[in-house]
Amino acid sequence: MNNDAYRALVPILDAMRAKGELDYIADAPLAPYSSFRIGGSADFAVWPHTRAALLDLVTALRRLGIRRDIFGNGSNVLFADEGYRGVAIFTTKMNRIVLRDGILWADAGASFTGLAVRAQSEGLTGLEFAYGIPGSVGGAIYMNAGAYDGEIAQVCYETTVYDPTQALLGGISEVAGDAQGFGYRTSAFQSMEGAVILGGKFKLKPGDPAEIKAQMDDLMARRRDKQPLEYPSAGSTFKRAPGYFTAKLIHEAGLKGASVGGAQVSEKHAGFVINRGGATAKDVLTLIGQIKERVWKYAGVAIECEVRIIPER
Repeated sequence: MNNDAYRALVPILDAMRAKGELDYIADAPLAPYSSFRIGGSADFAVWPHTRAALLDLVTALRRLGIRRDIFGNGSNVLFADEGYRGVAIFTTKMNRIVLRDGILWADAGASFTGLAVRAQSEGLTGLEFAYGIPGSVGGAIYMNAGAYDGEIAQVCYETTVYDPTQALLGGISEVAGDAQGFGYRTSAFQSMEGAVILGGKFKLKPGDPAEIKAQMDDLMARRRDKQPLEYPSAGSTFKRAPGYFTAKLIHEAGLKGASVGGAQVSEKHAGFVINRGGATAKDVLTLIGQIKERVWKYAGVAIECEVRIIPER
């Protein structure tokens, strides 16, 4: 960030904070806001309180030429050790969940697990798979998050998006159905440069709250039994290789328990790279590289990392 842009941004942030529109931290360590508990400092970390505040902030940053990226709960990202030059925007204070005419509408920053809990309390079925997924609704839509044979594509029928390049035309649009471009761990929003997911609408089916709760509890028990939830991580590190179980490949390649510095292939689930304590982003990236190389040599299968590396490389 150049000094002129920095000097222009601070009074904007101060004014918005004074009006209760956002919170921010300058020179903010990012590790506390990442489920990996890894990362250097950002020039600024900002938490808008409302959609309007987020859009005002995005507009100001675009005018000033300042880089920004938007995150939810920091659950599927690895922040670089050298930090982030720009503004890291976190949506977690934009977390409304509203039920209207049998449709659940959620802000981008709402907890994905919280959405599942709300659905259950309203006697709506279809989001049981989301219970225990640590990310936000916006992040879940962006990557078509899923687990246990469920995924966002099955339940999200419309996404609200802001496109800053169309600001003169209002910028906000509703992207529905197939136009959302959901695929395995992907969506159309990944190719919409600069676009901001503001929220989503979820069409669910009526169900028995007790049966829904039992299913959610069963899935959570399976997570606790199979996944290393006791350690910081970004969840499943690799995408599923077509025709293979990636964790099984990693295990068979002899990598269970392999480590670089504080980063380790979980001994509980080989699909997870965990932070055993004091891991750096360099440790994680080196270990990921070793895993990909070993699996290729063992099985001739190219596996792809699922975690977003910030800044992108």
